[in-house]
Amino acid sequence: DAAQNPSTRDCHIADIAARGRMAWQTSSGYNQRSRGETLMGRWKAVIGPKLKARSFENQKTEAKIGVRILDRMTELGRPNFERTA
Repeated sequence: DAAQNPSTRDCHIADIAARGRMAWQTSSGYNQRSRGETLMGRWKAVIGPKLKARSFENQKTEAKIGVRILDRMTELGRPNFERTA
């Protein structure tokens, strides 16, 4: 049935076979989705699985603080490259 009515998975497998995995990742948006999933996993591990504030305004503030914390942690772990002559 896959030849006449391919599923999404079948289409992805055929695309990988035809163009290669890297081209498939670019065309399907896999990289962006993977980055988003990684970020949410990091958020849940560091900040927690849910917001603690009750009001929406306080939740927005809590989310902004969480983003700044994760950005700072990412910045600290990123290497600095300097040219040497």
